[in-house]
Amino acid sequence: MLLLSLDTSAGASAALLDGTGSVLSEWSTADTRHHAEQLTPAVAGLLARLPGTSTATRPDAVVVGTGPGPFTGLRAGIMTARTLAFAWDVPCWGVGSLHALAAQAADAGATGEFLVATDARRRELYWAHARVAADGTGGIGGADGAVELVDGPHVGAPDTLPALPVFGAGAGLYADRLAGTAHHPDLLPHATAVGAVALAALARAGGDPAAAGLTDTAPLYLRESDAKVPAARKSALGPGVRA
Repeated sequence: MLLLSLDTSAGASAALLDGTGSVLSEWSTADTRHHAEQLTPAVAGLLARLPGTSTATRPDAVVVGTGPGPFTGLRAGIMTARTLAFAWDVPCWGVGSLHALAAQAADAGATGEFLVATDARRRELYWAHARVAADGTGGIGGADGAVELVDGPHVGAPDTLPALPVFGAGAGLYADRLAGTAHHPDLLPHATAVGAVALAALARAGGDPAAAGLTDTAPLYLRESDAKVPAARKSALGPGVRA
C-alpha cells in the first residue's frame, strides 16, 4: 500500500508511507501563509523521488489532518487532499491533527496522561488531553503502548488547561501561563504521524476505514472564521431613498 499523508493545521507537511508505516519520503515547511501554492508541487516532488515511479504513479489512498487549525491553512490541506483523491479515484480519509501530535509526543517521551497544544492565535491554544495506553489500544506511539485522546480537541486560554504536562508548539508560546510544565515546544502536527495514526487505526479495524473512524474529512475549525460577510451599506441619501 502507498499512502499519501498531508497536514496543514499548523505548518504544512506531506509524506508517503508504505503499508507498514515506514516513511518513504517526506516534506515540511513552517511557512503558514503559502500552503496552497506549496503543497501540490511538494506532493509531485515526493512521488517523483520514489524509485521506479512514473507519471502514472498514484497512492492507494490519501489521508489528511483535519485540525483543529486556522481556517485558511486547514482548508488548503483538506481541499488539496480531496482534490487529489478525486483525480486519482482513491479514498480520502481524515485524522485529527492533535491525535497525530499526541503520537509524536509519545514518541518524544510523553507517558501516562498529558496534553498537546498548538497555536490558535487570539492568545489561545488548540489543545487535547491524551494518554499512553499500556495495553496497546487507541493509536500509535510511545515505548509503553499506544496513544488515545481522552478529551478534546478544545480551544481556550492557556491558563484554563488542566494541570498536566503540555507538549507541542502551543506549550512553548505560553509556558508561563500553563498549570502544567511545557515540553518539546518545537513539535507541530506532521503528516508522517497523521499517516501512521491512520494505518494503525486501519490495522485495528481489519482494514475497514469506516470502522477505523477515518471516513470523515470535515475540518475542525472550533470557531468561526475571522472573515465576515459585509453588512448592507446604508444609503447616503437617507432612509427609503435609492441611489
